[in-house]
Amino acid sequence: MMVGYYPGCSAGGSSADYEKSTEAACDALGLRLAEIPDWNCCGSTPAHAVDTELSAALCARNLDIAAKQGVTELLTPCPSCLSNLRHAAKRMEDAAFRARVDDLLDTPAAEKFPEVISVMQGIARHCDEQAIAGRVKKKLKGLKLAAYYGCLMSRPAEIMDFGDPENPTLMESLLAACGAEVVAFPLKTSCCGAAFGIPERAVTARLSGRILALAADMGVDALVAACPLCQMNLDLRQKQAEKAADRLFNLPVLYYTQILGLAFGLGPEKLGLEKLCVSAGGLLEKIEAGLKADESAASAEGDRP
Repeated sequence: MMVGYYPGCSAGGSSADYEKSTEAACDALGLRLAEIPDWNCCGSTPAHAVDTELSAALCARNLDIAAKQGVTELLTPCPSCLSNLRHAAKRMEDAAFRARVDDLLDTPAAEKFPEVISVMQGIARHCDEQAIAGRVKKKLKGLKLAAYYGCLMSRPAEIMDFGDPENPTLMESLLAACGAEVVAFPLKTSCCGAAFGIPERAVTARLSGRILALAADMGVDALVAACPLCQMNLDLRQKQAEKAADRLFNLPVLYYTQILGLAFGLGPEKLGLEKLCVSAGGLLEKIEAGLKADESAASAEGDRP
């Protein structure tokens, strides 16, 4: 199955590990990502606050390119990109707004845009839990994980269409299909501080520390993220969060695509795990220990008369 793909700007830099693991996990599932040509930045988090029409024009150009490529379903890994693209498509339904945006483009945008969904939704749409479980080579049995969506993926509900805006469960179902124990994490959609990591470091440290503290108290082996900005705040800035909370966490924060990739038997180098600031070494050892325990149990069962 081949689908349209919009990687977003961070894919080539700060979230190169997300991009690498997304491609690897989707490839293992037989989901081919066809990157749309000549795409541009969607405006990320600040553009819409400066000018709604210019922000929409950035997204409309990408949607127009995808439409002219014959794409009917466009996947993107980043919640911010997803939000911007979906908001723009919705706003372009207003004829007067569309006319003003079209004036900003080289040519008027296509009348019909492709459906934009997250890579997570695309995986679930094209591969059910049974199909995902069938790809697993290293079952994540014994691994305790907390799914963290961040505040953008499911809100606003009428635009994002991602299930319950306060309690989405899609990531949990994907991780559980790989054999992991996924805890009920109350802060799964709480804000980590988002882009305040630079102008208001103390705010991000406090909010991220709250999330990390709860995950650590619940005894999880890793916090699993789906947003490049969230992952950065919780991993790269974890020392700042520790200082704000006056405690140590040392909690790995992986992308869900990295977890899926590990379950599919892909090596850490194919998933960008070396980019993590908090090492996932303990998590990898636990996966291998579980695999050896299963092999030993199977061997003992086979030796029985």
